[in-house]
Amino acid sequence: MQWETVIGLEVHVQLATRSKIFSGASTAFGAEPNTQACAVDLGLPGVLPVLNEQAVAMAVQFGLAVHAVIAEVSVFDRKNYFYPDLPKGYQTSQMYHPIVGPGDVEITLEDGSTKRIRIHHAHLEEDAGKSLHEDFHGMTGIDLNRAGTPLLEIVSEPDMRSAKEAAAYLKAIHSIVTYLGISDGNMAEGSMRCDVNVSVRPKGQEAFGTRAEIKNVNSFRFVERAIAFEVERQIELIEDGGSVVQETRLFDPDRDETRSMRTKEEANDYRYFPCPDLLPVVLDQAYLDHLRGQLPELPADKRERFQNELGLSAYDANVISASRDMAEFFEAVHSECGDAKQAANWVQGELSGALNRENLSIANSPISARQLGELISRVLDDTINGKAAKEVFQALWNGQGKSADEVIDAKGLKQVTDTGAIEAMIDQVIADSPAQVAQYRDSEPEKRGKMIGYFVGQVMKASRGTANPQQVNGLLKEKLDALL
Repeated sequence: MQWETVIGLEVHVQLATRSKIFSGASTAFGAEPNTQACAVDLGLPGVLPVLNEQAVAMAVQFGLAVHAVIAEVSVFDRKNYFYPDLPKGYQTSQMYHPIVGPGDVEITLEDGSTKRIRIHHAHLEEDAGKSLHEDFHGMTGIDLNRAGTPLLEIVSEPDMRSAKEAAAYLKAIHSIVTYLGISDGNMAEGSMRCDVNVSVRPKGQEAFGTRAEIKNVNSFRFVERAIAFEVERQIELIEDGGSVVQETRLFDPDRDETRSMRTKEEANDYRYFPCPDLLPVVLDQAYLDHLRGQLPELPADKRERFQNELGLSAYDANVISASRDMAEFFEAVHSECGDAKQAANWVQGELSGALNRENLSIANSPISARQLGELISRVLDDTINGKAAKEVFQALWNGQGKSADEVIDAKGLKQVTDTGAIEAMIDQVIADSPAQVAQYRDSEPEKRGKMIGYFVGQVMKASRGTANPQQVNGLLKEKLDALL
């Protein structure tokens, strides 16, 4: 039987507010446990929540960015359940009247094709605390620093049909929220994570299969691996005569498998009701227009401009525009050197490779955009050749100069373009290589092109890599052919 995979994601984005969604406690990462949880976060008697206006603005900006319907009136509800890291006994969320309604996101797949994924809604809610099981020898520690941290939960429609599509969608959401500046998107620190809903059905069947929800997956790679395992598990289960149970599962990256956590609750299990301590949120058109005017150029718009105005390929434009930091770095390099293709090549190639080796973000690059732009300019104006450019890059990376020109002068890398000087070196190489000259003279014409490489290498060695390779090739061919 042929099976079709059906996937929907619930992406939890921590909003980049300085304080929590209903209190003034700090949201800074890395504080000592239980030092950033105030009376409101703990739900102590007599306290009242106050909605963080910045969290509302960030949610609306996301909605505008994904062409969504923004609710004129949204309402906070209480989601009631008991868990040790939920001190109030309920989570304040938006069940029935979320702030962001239907929208959509365009994803780009590996073959360059695009697909539009529908967003069902996005709602504001508070995060719970964190249970720590590792260091307490059979006991559980509770850190409530995260309790009350503002989250935007983005719920997709079940429009994805493969693990690759799900990862592409998650990357698109990550790109949008970081471009907007509403989240740092740091998945390692919990700023963005997702629940993955997976089911399978026979191809051609309209009804969905029974889904399993994989909780709190926190990397693009883990999303793909979790889905791959879960799809295989469900298909094997059904083909062996069993049936899929609606449940919540966890992904274990060490074992590369999902395992059952609990049976899946329904909405009525949580006894949702409107929060009596918070008024409905009412937004007018003037407020929406104000926030719309603050939107930056978004990834899709930037990608289109890079292709249409700068002439980049669809691939280059897609890679560079995926990250706001990379896109801005590229634009600064391009502004300095004036060649978009060379700027893209160096940013994606030499620079990204060095950053990956050192595990650095582009925001922390040891080489500035101005320095890299100057380096590319010196290649374009033939001051240095490609080999020397890599040496200059490494020197700048290691802090051995303030500019490409400074490194070029200090290391004597300026390219020799004086025809007389190059001819003198060529004449010496030819004089010192009688056997190779004879072999060149006796060879078939179609083989001489390859043989000329030996002479080019010798001239470049004599010039310590500073001779212009194009000039060397041209002059060598002239002189060698004259000996035929």
